[in-house]
Amino acid sequence: QVQLVESGGGLVRAGDSLRLSCAAPGGIYNFYAMGWFRQAPGKEREFVAAVRLSDGTTYAADSVKGRFTITRDNAKNMVLLQMNSLKPEDTAVYYCAASRSWYSDYVQETRFDTWGQGTQVTVSS
Repeated sequence: QVQLVESGGGLVRAGDSLRLSCAAPGGIYNFYAMGWFRQAPGKEREFVAAVRLSDGTTYAADSVKGRFTITRDNAKNMVLLQMNSLKPEDTAVYYCAASRSWYSDYVQETRFDTWGQGTQVTVSS
């Protein structure tokens, strides 16, 4: 059963922008937080950004701070990741994730229990 659906990936050039969307057809009210992780070829999956749905508190990896912004759209049951000033090193499969549990923060992968299928983002130099 697919619970999270990502969209918006693609091929762009360095410096361009992309916006990823993560929809939760069953409703985001089931979750405490939603976020994005990414996995580049040959590397482990890493945290990108997350948002606590109750109050909008956001978390972001140092590598994307100032360039990526995560927002929630409760009415559309969706979380968005706006990615600006993209770099070749941002190339990866981006996964949407959600947590059904309350934690003091949402950075660790183990705090997320629901995952999407992933969407490819490729940034050429």
